[in-house]
Amino acid sequence: MKKIYLYSMCCLLLLGSCIRPADVEVSPELPPVYPDYTDITIPPNIAPLHFMLRNDPDAMEVTIKGKVTDMTVRADRRVRFSAKKWRSLLEAEKGNPLTVQVTARVDGQWIRYAPFYWHIAPDEVDPYLSYRLIEPGYEVWNQIQLRERHVESFTEWVIADNNLTERSCMNCHVYGNQDPDLSFFHIRGGKGGTVLNRNGSLRKLNTLGEGMISTAVYGSFHPSGRYAVFSTNIIIPEFHAFRGEKLEVYDTVSDLIILDLDENRILTSPWVTETDALETFPVFSADGRFVYFCRAEPPALPDSISSLRYDLCRIAFDASAGEWGDRIDTVYAAQEHGKSVCHPKTSPDGRFLSFTVADYGTFPIWHRETDLHLMDLQTGEMDPLEIVNSDQSDTYHSWSSNSRWFVFASKREDGLYGKPYFCYVDSTGKAHKPFVLPQRDPAIYDDLLKSFNIPELSTGSLPFHAMDIEHWYNHTEAEPMKRIR
Repeated sequence: MKKIYLYSMCCLLLLGSCIRPADVEVSPELPPVYPDYTDITIPPNIAPLHFMLRNDPDAMEVTIKGKVTDMTVRADRRVRFSAKKWRSLLEAEKGNPLTVQVTARVDGQWIRYAPFYWHIAPDEVDPYLSYRLIEPGYEVWNQIQLRERHVESFTEWVIADNNLTERSCMNCHVYGNQDPDLSFFHIRGGKGGTVLNRNGSLRKLNTLGEGMISTAVYGSFHPSGRYAVFSTNIIIPEFHAFRGEKLEVYDTVSDLIILDLDENRILTSPWVTETDALETFPVFSADGRFVYFCRAEPPALPDSISSLRYDLCRIAFDASAGEWGDRIDTVYAAQEHGKSVCHPKTSPDGRFLSFTVADYGTFPIWHRETDLHLMDLQTGEMDPLEIVNSDQSDTYHSWSSNSRWFVFASKREDGLYGKPYFCYVDSTGKAHKPFVLPQRDPAIYDDLLKSFNIPELSTGSLPFHAMDIEHWYNHTEAEPMKRIR
């Protein structure tokens, strides 16, 4: 077996010589690892899983054993791995389990904890992740950055900063086909518009067509890249007088539209615009033949907000003709189960439809009961993803291009700050225990008072940065869109 040792000679002399079998207390408990990286499945191209122990040891020895290699690391309270050695380990053990053994000195006593496991999946995750970094309170929405992170390392950069765009609100970044050359996000304000990144160039779109209730809000791309489907919403934020949800956001009216990005047309349908129903969170199916969306018959708002429940529906779309279908089908009647659906996402291979389920409404980030569900579109079976969900909000998910991974935002640690978690879905459709995005310093999640909002995976790095968006904001004219009824 090939051995990889990560320590200096002085560490060997100071720490290694102190660990004698007679001095070690064997514990049946798992070590208090933070972040919780115990018994997880990880991609073979993830950054090193740096971690620390919550019981403040003054010395540690960590041994990782696989089928063909092993690695020993000696550290104090925080364990960090050499990036080069880590990559070699994952490459050598791809598809294999790793056994992680932690021995730590706490208050002068060496303790050998029960081992835990890292299962290295055979499938990689898309190597780039974008997210909106924002304080989780409404009053500081004007301090926003969109960032991109290389998940195979700890490299991170700013792709948009509203300090450079007159503190205008920025909505989160969405990709088409996980392609870095096809994406959009919205910047509000007088000089704002929809930032369309397509084929290496940036465009500014004015998506407010004649007779529409608002500009484009929530949306996704057609797999062809020619179309994008959006909701248009009048959104009301209000505070709760009871329970723990803190802030509620709901629509008074909402419709769906499709933008033809080649011809600057807005395609509408009476089935999703000229009704009293609320339609929101549209997303194209993997083959582009359907639009999945959430639909509700509105109760009296805001007094009956707890009765606002959305079903998961779909309507056909003919891309060759640029036409909506003429019927709405209910895919999941959530109201019959006393639940409400939002944020549907289709896996790129077309097999799965993932979505968020809460007790009511469409703003689940302050609802502790919010969970992710997975529907197998081949069988119709529903998986409540018990191994994935927590007792806090789990939502805002995005698929990897190979349909084997998804990332989502979870408030599981404290109920306040959302963090990006990765979950593996194997070839049988089974979901595995998720893990949080690794950081260079494992204590950063204790100190960073910001949420990672709406994480999105992509296969490559975006072709623009914050200064490009500043120039776009100040010097690009918005292109009008013509509504076609």
